[in-house]
Formats: sequence, structure tokens, C-alpha cells
Amino acid sequence: MTRILSIQTKANSRSKLPWQPGGGAIEVTQVQGGLAVPGILSGDYDGVYFSGVPEDLVCELSSSAVLDLIPVGVALLDRQNKIISANARLTKWFPGKTIVGVPFYEAVDGPSIVGSEPSPLSSAIALQRRCDAEIECGGKHFDMSVMPVLGPDEGVDYIVVALHDVTRSTQQLQKLNALHQAGVALADLRPEEIYEMEKEERIELLKDNIIHYTNEILDFDIIEIRLVDPKTRLLTPLLSVGINSGVAEKALYAEATNNGVTGFVAATGKSYLCEDTTNDPLYLDGLMGAKSSLTVPLKHHDDVIGSFNIESPETGRFTESDLKFVECFAHDIAIAINTLNLLNAQRTDTALRSVGAIRSAVALPVDKILNDTIKAISGYIGHDPDVTKRLSSILTNARKIKKAIQDVGNEMALTDAMPECVKPDSRPLLMNRKILVIDQDDEVRESAHLLLERYGCLVETSSEGREAILMVQNEMESDPYDAIIADIRLPDIGGYELLIELQKIVTDPPLILMTGFGWDPGHAIVKARQAGLKKNSVLFKPFRLDQLLQIVEETVGLESAS
Repeated sequence: MTRILSIQTKANSRSKLPWQPGGGAIEVTQVQGGLAVPGILSGDYDGVYFSGVPEDLVCELSSSAVLDLIPVGVALLDRQNKIISANARLTKWFPGKTIVGVPFYEAVDGPSIVGSEPSPLSSAIALQRRCDAEIECGGKHFDMSVMPVLGPDEGVDYIVVALHDVTRSTQQLQKLNALHQAGVALADLRPEEIYEMEKEERIELLKDNIIHYTNEILDFDIIEIRLVDPKTRLLTPLLSVGINSGVAEKALYAEATNNGVTGFVAATGKSYLCEDTTNDPLYLDGLMGAKSSLTVPLKHHDDVIGSFNIESPETGRFTESDLKFVECFAHDIAIAINTLNLLNAQRTDTALRSVGAIRSAVALPVDKILNDTIKAISGYIGHDPDVTKRLSSILTNARKIKKAIQDVGNEMALTDAMPECVKPDSRPLLMNRKILVIDQDDEVRESAHLLLERYGCLVETSSEGREAILMVQNEMESDPYDAIIADIRLPDIGGYELLIELQKIVTDPPLILMTGFGWDPGHAIVKARQAGLKKNSVLFKPFRLDQLLQIVEETVGLESAS
């Protein structure tokens, strides 16, 4: 039963209550001039409703037991700001202190005043209007309202001060602000740190910051963070503090069932507050003896990238407020993780571009060294073995340079820092395949390096057919080419003639012929097919990258099978 005291303080006032009690759930006692009825004031009421307070009753009201019923600290002050009287709530907030007869600020422990109104008591008297401020005193925060009471001569006779305790909401706001600042600091790296720190060092710094702020601001010290693998949905541990090692290493997936609370949260994107682990069907043992847990998703742009789990050995340790704080912090953690991923991807992209630029700059010059050296070896008439040895050494070292650049590019192309959308498709058949491209057009040869080396091919080029024949002949015994791609119109020889010459060196040459827009006036392709050119070994310019890759894969696949 809710009991309400309704006081009609104005003469002949019988205003209706602003609600309609029904069903007997609310009992209302209405009185006229209730301050004169001490029997009623001594009753136990859940609330008091005033229809109006005349100025001549302010003093009587302030000393009345009615004000002891309201959850606000109230004091009546004279013009010198000394307290004439105060209700029980205000007295309770400052126990052991003399309240009545003492200046207000002295009575409430000399508060610090927050806001744009530095002197609300003086301002209320001078301006003859209500003034508001926020004060902090005795470890508490209050919203303060100062209301002047005007006398018959329109001057201020008294001041009524009302304090509303906002400590909890203020501390929560301060905690949120602290969490926000902590979140900003999580991945706040200085320029020198960005360039000096490796990926692993940045991750370790992030983990240390997460642990520090979780413990310092949230006051939690048993935590676990897992990240979702986009492909496998495996929840990979990022950090684990206070969690049983066996459980921390257990494979969990972002699945709503059979993967505990962590899997459920990562799969659904919904936070989960487990008040009693012994009676929760989703919970899997994490901390030995854990009795409650709080798990929230790590989200970035509505995508769940992981989970943030906190546990406690106490039942019911976490509240809805804790849930909100952890969700806010988890949001900043997700941003920090994404920022580090972007930095890693940017560094990888920059490195790949550098490798690509080097590769592009040296590809054709190194090919020219190979071409000229092989010509020199083939045309050398002398019998000095030292010269032959030196020429062979030039070939070997030139190819080592190409291989070293290729290995660096391949290693970077496989890094986890690269976004999935820009990673090259996996083409295992092409890895480390040796390809010879023959075309008089420099751009075609450069493009062959650019496109095929992305997939792990070792590319060499030549601008002339007979030069290419010497290269095939030189490599026949030691390291033969897996595929030879040639234009049907070379400056010195046609595609059909090239096939015939290669057949003198290789029993079944892995030749692929290219022709522009089907142009073949000498019927080189027809003749080559009749002479044994393999099926599906013709590329019609302009061709797509996937067509080039597919025909090369088919060619090297046939070579492997044979």
C-alpha cells in the first residue's frame, strides 16, 4: 500500500491530485493547512504532495517534519547565509557537525563550486531569482538550488537552499569520461612509435594498456579477449589474465551453441550477464571457481570482431551499470584493434609497393643481363674455361637477385596484415614456376613480371625468338622453363617456326602462343596446332588476368603430370 500525504496549503484550496488513485493501491490523506495538524505529520508516508506554498509559511515549512519526508537536503538561511533550520536529510549528510546558526558553506564542509555560477547564494539575493550550481563536498556531489524568499517590502528575507545528491550519477559520468580517455589512449601511438615498433610490439602495448585500464578504472582483474577469424570463425585468444590456462587455450568458435558464453556473444553480437555460473546452461568453466561473468562483443561498424570477457569468484558480482561501462570500453578496444590492423596493413602495403617498384625497375634490366650473357656464352669461340665460368656466374647472380626480390614479395603477400579483399588468390600450382615470356613490346614483358610474379612465378623475358631459343637451350639441363609464352609475331621468327625450333631442344615444349584480335595472316596457330601445339595453348589479346593464369596453370599442370 502506497501512502500519500496531500497538503492544500492555500486557503480554501481543494485542488485535485494530478493522478487518479485506483484499485486501493494508493491511500491518500488530504489536509487543509496541514502544518497545524501534528498528528498527521507524525504519520509514515511514502510521499508528500503540495498544491502550493505561500511565502508566509516558508519558515514554518522549513522547520516542519514534512521536509524530513522528502529525499532532498533543505536549509533555510538568513540574509547573512547562516542556517536557521535544516531538515533531517541535510543533517544526516553531514553528521557530527553543528548545522543551525553556522554559515552554510562552513556547515557543508567548505564545498568547491562547479559551473558558471561561482556564488549562487549572493547571486540569488542580488538578482532576486533562483540560482543553480553544482557543488562537491565531503566526497559527495550535489545539485544545488538557491531560492530567495521575498518579504512584504519585496526585499529578500530568507534563502531556501535545496541539495540533491547526484554523487552516483556524477561518479558514473566521471567513470565514463575516464574510460573514454583510456579508450583514446589504447592505440594512441606517437609517430616515432609507429615507425619504430613492429606489429608484435604494438599488440603487446595494446594488451598492457587494456589490462591496466580494466584494472584501474573498472576494477576488474580477471579478463579474456578473443578475436574472430573471419574465415574459420575460430575465436583466437588475444590476451588472458587470471583465466585457467587449459580453458584459455580451448578452441572456441563464434557459434551460438556448444561454445559457451563467449561463442554465443561473438555469434549474436549481444552482451551476456551471467549472475550465477552454476545455473547457467551457456557457461563453460573459465576461472577456476568463477561464480559470475560478464561478456560483451567487440564491434567495429556493426561487425563483431571478437569478445571481451570478465569473470569473478563472487555470485552476482556484476550489475547493469558494469555492463554499460564494459560495453563502452569494448567499443574503444575494437577501434584500437582496428587502428592497429590499419597501421599494419598500411606498413605492409607500403613495403609491397616498395618491393613492386624495385621489381619493376630491375626486371627488364636483369633480363637484359641474362639475354646478353647467354648470347655471350653461346657465341664464345675461345677455350678459356675461366671466361665461361665467369659468364655462368653472372647468370647465377642475376637470377639470385630476381629470386631474392621475389621471395620478399611473396613473404609479404602472405601476411595476415593484408585485408582479405586485396590478398591475391591462392594459386599453389604457380608457386616457384619458371616462366619465359617472349614479346618485342616492353610493356607486355613488364606486365608479365607484374602479373605472374604476384602469384609466385619466376619470370624471365626476351624480345626476340632466337634469343629465347638460346635461353631455353642453356637452361635445358639445369633448370628448364615450366611454361613459355610467346607472341606469334616476333621480329626475327614467327610462332610456328619458334615451336619447330623448340621441339629440336625439348620433346614436348610447354609453349603458349599469343595473338592480337585473332590476327594470324600466316596461319601460324593452325600450323602450330598441326605440328603438336598443346590443346588450349592460345591466348587472344587482349586477355583477362584470370585467362592468363588459367592457361599457365593448365600448362604447368600438364608438365608436372608428364
